[in-house]
Amino acid sequence: MSQVMPEIAPETPTKPKRLLSVDALRGFDMFWIMGAEGLFAALFVITGWSCLELFDQQMKHSAWHGITAYDLIFPLFIFLSGVSIGIAAKPIKSYSPHQRTQQYKHAFKRLFLLLLLGVIYNHGWGTGVPPNPDEVRFASVLGRIGVAWFVAILLVWHLTIRQQWIVSISVLIGYWLLLSFVTIGDYGAGNYSATLSLNVWFDQHFLPGATYRNLPMDPEGLLSNIPSVINAMAGVFVGRYMKQMQQSANTLFMHLLIVGCCLLAIGFAWGMVFPINKSLWTSSFVLVTCGYSVLLLAVFYLLIDVLAWQFWAKFFAVIGMNSIVIYLSASLVNWKFSAHSLAGGWISALPQGWSSLLEICVILLLQWGVLYWLYRRNIFIKV
Repeated sequence: MSQVMPEIAPETPTKPKRLLSVDALRGFDMFWIMGAEGLFAALFVITGWSCLELFDQQMKHSAWHGITAYDLIFPLFIFLSGVSIGIAAKPIKSYSPHQRTQQYKHAFKRLFLLLLLGVIYNHGWGTGVPPNPDEVRFASVLGRIGVAWFVAILLVWHLTIRQQWIVSISVLIGYWLLLSFVTIGDYGAGNYSATLSLNVWFDQHFLPGATYRNLPMDPEGLLSNIPSVINAMAGVFVGRYMKQMQQSANTLFMHLLIVGCCLLAIGFAWGMVFPINKSLWTSSFVLVTCGYSVLLLAVFYLLIDVLAWQFWAKFFAVIGMNSIVIYLSASLVNWKFSAHSLAGGWISALPQGWSSLLEICVILLLQWGVLYWLYRRNIFIKV
């Protein structure tokens, strides 16, 4: 599975008040890669309702062009990492010389750790230790999160807000022009395929190690890292605005709705000439995923932080505050084996559909139970 990610913590020495809505939305995002994506398929088998089959189709990645709900998981997490930056970070010149040094050390350390953990998640040792470098997949979801976050924090530290906007818009337009009009050999010039896009050429020539499933292009490959930074920058702009408008909650909510809808309209319109594509991480994909991300954040903010309907939010916040633990465990822990060790008799005794549903529920409860144990003891593992 080519998805998802760890929590990105705020950057300033003095941490601002956490927004429960942000933690809950991060947890809601992670919930669907913990095994919950299979709920709709199991319920469809049980009920036969066609709407559940449609929901199940949304829990799979797009074949190539287009977007599904499952495609949103990864960019939403990058967006939320940017929200944390926007709420907490400030220009580097506002820090003392000693604090600047600490900030830079922390940023480089985080980038390195996310790149390393991404390789570990991919089982980077290949066929065994010592690993063969040609068999190691260096590109990863965690690596992309690290790169997007790192570049975004540098932009916030060193550029004015106006310059940040100029860079963000320029990157989206520049990436479109690059993929649409630049040709290298047989690659590029508006070819957005999985075999002849410009991204393929870059991965074939400059990406070390193996690609995802040995495909010509890695979905977390080199070139597509560039526009993913703008998902983080969109979060920066939104987080900064949320901080400024915290005393005007209703206005903030309405503005988030408007921004989200505008981003969707522009993104889908752009997608008619520059296809919406997750693997290429096209500029239209950036705008559409940012639009959905803003709308989801607006809804969570309204329900949790404004209306204070928080009774359900804690379930997701428990996941969101230790997201790196549960993400890595998806690769390193056999949760299905654990579920069958606990309730295998019941699971096996039930008819098809019901057995799948029970298995998924047990897996989710086991994972959530571990996270809740950490939460109750104030153990929050972050990078």
